[in-house]
Amino acid sequence: MKKDFYSAEDFQFSQFKKGDNRAFEFFFNKYFNDIVGFSQKFIGDRDKAKSVSQDAFIKLWTNRDKIIKIGGIRSFLFTSAKTDCLNLLRHKKVKRRYESLKLQEKERLLDMEILDSLKFDSMTFSELEELVEKSIAEMPEKCRQIFMKKRMENKKNKEIAEEMDITLKAVEANMTRALKFLKLRLASYIPYILILIFLTLF
Repeated sequence: MKKDFYSAEDFQFSQFKKGDNRAFEFFFNKYFNDIVGFSQKFIGDRDKAKSVSQDAFIKLWTNRDKIIKIGGIRSFLFTSAKTDCLNLLRHKKVKRRYESLKLQEKERLLDMEILDSLKFDSMTFSELEELVEKSIAEMPEKCRQIFMKKRMENKKNKEIAEEMDITLKAVEANMTRALKFLKLRLASYIPYILILIFLTLF
């Protein structure tokens, strides 16, 4: 019975890749409520959560040629919804900066939900955090300072440049260097897509 189920889903995936509307509806019905519930946890508005979820499926359809494996559908949907949720949360944060700590906590919980949705089980989220923290500590000093100000203190590049008395280009170059450093350190432990998901919020 299990084999027949997977065979049927594999067929739907192959049809989806060919642009079959019925196959798209199959995956829409399979994942839509999950994406809505996932989004609603963090933006607190069901109507907006539905909008976010609908946008995720539109993006999935227009990018279906980039989905290589059937598991990529779920990964793509959660990643897209996560991005839009964070954009909404960050927009609110601009209006109310004092909520930044709450935002960071929501982002952390959001990461945990995404990693769980992708069946990330090679290491725990806390272990991943420890690995990232250790990698940050090993960064060149200036890279580390700029990374911390950007990602932990939510400062803009211009603010960092003025505070550290360096050029805007120097800030951008060091952020690029810091991210490349982390990606290289983490690549041996987790898939690249999870590195991107994690580093967008860390």
